[in-house]
Amino acid sequence: MSISPERKQELVTQHALKAGDTGSPEVQIAILTERITNLTGHFKAHGKDNHSRRGLLKMVAQRRSLLDYVKSKDEARYRTIIEKLGIRR
Repeated sequence: MSISPERKQELVTQHALKAGDTGSPEVQIAILTERITNLTGHFKAHGKDNHSRRGLLKMVAQRRSLLDYVKSKDEARYRTIIEKLGIRR
């Protein structure tokens, strides 16, 4: 359910604003999106796993608040993140 360190590093390099950037909202949103996607697949096999479902809902809420933050700062940046990651809305 978690992502491998190699995949996480790949996401960081793809979405980083500058070299060594691991904390920008773009990177955090990309990592959360990857984890949400993995958990969504997990629920296809384990429909009654309510403990993991709670964690999924927390991650979705955290991603939403990060997206709202980026949208309040820079609308164009928000649009590019959503298009790059394929997040609907």
